[in-house]
Amino acid sequence: MSDQAFNKLREDLRGTLIGRDDPAYEDARKLYNGMIDKRPLLIARCVDVADVIAAINFGRDNDLLVAIRGGGHNGPGLASVDDGLVIDLSTMKGVRVDPAKRTVRAGAGCVTGDIDHATHAFGQAVPFGVISTTGVAGLTLSGGHGYLSRQYGLAVDNLIEADVVLADGSFVTASETEKADLLWALRGGGGNFGVVTSFLFRTNPASTIYGGPIIFDLAEAATVMRWYREFQASAPDEFYIFLGLQTVPPGDPFPKEHWGKKMCALLVSHNGPIADAEKAVNAVRAELPKPIIDWAGPMPYPALQTLFDGLYPKGLQWYWKGDFVKTLPDAAIDAHLAQTAKLPSPVSGMHLYPIDGAVHRRKQDATAWNCRDATWSMVIFGVHSDPNKAPTLKKWARDYWEAVHPFDLAGAYPNFMMDDEGEARLKATFGDNYQRLAALKKKFDPGNLFRVNQNIRPAA
Repeated sequence: MSDQAFNKLREDLRGTLIGRDDPAYEDARKLYNGMIDKRPLLIARCVDVADVIAAINFGRDNDLLVAIRGGGHNGPGLASVDDGLVIDLSTMKGVRVDPAKRTVRAGAGCVTGDIDHATHAFGQAVPFGVISTTGVAGLTLSGGHGYLSRQYGLAVDNLIEADVVLADGSFVTASETEKADLLWALRGGGGNFGVVTSFLFRTNPASTIYGGPIIFDLAEAATVMRWYREFQASAPDEFYIFLGLQTVPPGDPFPKEHWGKKMCALLVSHNGPIADAEKAVNAVRAELPKPIIDWAGPMPYPALQTLFDGLYPKGLQWYWKGDFVKTLPDAAIDAHLAQTAKLPSPVSGMHLYPIDGAVHRRKQDATAWNCRDATWSMVIFGVHSDPNKAPTLKKWARDYWEAVHPFDLAGAYPNFMMDDEGEARLKATFGDNYQRLAALKKKFDPGNLFRVNQNIRPAA
């Protein structure tokens, strides 16, 4: 690539163009997952749509591999690329709430905590994930599930429109009345179809919830898990509980006598009137064994969203494996507990996130996300601060997944998939929607410029 081309891109950007000789390069290339060590040729840190257009045109015209970065939280490191161009949207963080229309518009660089903060002032929220540092763009484009999903659906079920720059550099708005087919694809099809520069979401009532962790010794896990599968089948939509198999972290604020104990945790969130919520959670407490820690109580919804932030700062080593899960038979519970006994670090574990309730009430083909009959989205996560532990984390997570996958569905939440899972796995994830997605990929990105992702190839 010529210096002339490089200088032309620098002139075309209001934002910053960072090359390998730039003092900011080492910090700029770092991602949330410290296991990823990619070295892009250029990082275009965009500040507006014009910058995004310039960067896309430059990457395409110079035949560079292009990666799109929003929050940079992606597990397999698909927000970066070796020897290519990173289009970095992380400074595009504008948020505007319209309380009358109950909507929020957010720039593609926002993390979920940015939107939680803005909407909470109006007693509203969007169903996002469970860590506030997660990028809104990557989370939403692959579906987006979290504490409010049983009540209000997925993030994509609340996505009204999106501003998008396509592979040819053109700018469009996708809504249900304009480019509706593109909006359909963006609702779960990932970053395959263009670069979304802003999202317009519907907001929903959520202010003070009754929630927090209720933690049991691992000896009680089989009992808790059997109770959990029965509870889930009849729980009201506003009552969300995800289940985790982990270790009590060895540090404050956890009681020292429990540090390092393997545990079964229920993370409770009830988004109803506080008196009703407390009554419902107390009924659960009465049915379960005595916990070793119970911190569930009234809290602002944004506080619930940040509970895990301190445990999982940027830069740790991560390896994820996921599945959609429909049932939890006794044999599956036994397999989970056998693998939990081998946890490779105090912050590794497994979570089961409910994706029923309101998620099930949309048709299978209503959005690109089509897994409308699973009960849970499972993630197995091996995490450590030491890069030398990376092989151990990978082996443990893969072994765990192989032990439980026979009880699960064929597909998985794309954000819980690494980059080595293959096209068959992606086809299983999208099911009957895959061919339509491939056709739309051909329409909007026929050259597959946007392929550093869980890639849907253009239809032949």
